Amino acid sequence: MKFTTLGSLQIWNGPRGCAPRTPKVLQVLAMLLVRANRTVRTESLIQELWSDNPPRSALTTIQTYIYQLRRLFERERLAESGDEMLITRSPGYILLVRPDQLDQQRFHDLREEGRAHFSRRRFAEASASLRSALKLWTENPLANVKLGTQLAAHVVDLQEQRRNTLQLAIESDMELGLHRELIAELRSMTAVYPLDEWFHQQLMRVLDRSGRRSDALRVYHSLRSTLGDELGIDPSAETQELHSRLLR
Repeated sequence: MKFTTLGSLQIWNGPRGCAPRTPKVLQVLAMLLVRANRTVRTESLIQELWSDNPPRSALTTIQTYIYQLRRLFERERLAESGDEMLITRSPGYILLVRPDQLDQQRFHDLREEGRAHFSRRRFAEASASLRSALKLWTENPLANVKLGTQLAAHVVDLQEQRRNTLQLAIESDMELGLHRELIAELRSMTAVYPLDEWFHQQLMRVLDRSGRRSDALRVYHSLRSTLGDELGIDPSAETQELHSRLLR
């Protein structure tokens, strides 16, 4: 059994997906998974599902959704008893999940492993761990779940963690001298994040180190134009210094 959240939320019973189809039950499951092995307060579930306008039957409805999840776990033989996997613990509920069963936890573990390798200047090991973490992503987190305020904030945090993980993976690969190999990826990232100077800086560096200084200069001029048109600002001092070094 595995749970995936770094893309569409799904429960995998071997090769078969068996996630609930009812939108609010799926939303409850998402709340339990993003806080796996921790108590999720009933009031948090109510806030996520109905914001500041819950129905009078909100508490009873949450209990019904929990019951449906427990029966699903039993029906799919994911647990002998749904009560043992999805525990009632005041003031809410806990979903018990092993670290190897949840892609989000595996992502965090690999990310921290990669960061530890990087800090010790073990760049090959760092790149391997960080790239493995990134491969767990298939699309935006919880892509098939209606997001309330809490889940939306969690998705934003996850996306920022992915971005930081990618940056560290690129730094690791640059330390390994994989400049030509990074050009296509960095071109893609500058298209995805047209205002992010960091990706543009690294693209300028790998192009220069690949003997393509003129292309690196074109990246700078494109960034300067975009920042000016979109935000009315110039590139940062760091980016301008990098440009100056390319001209020497």
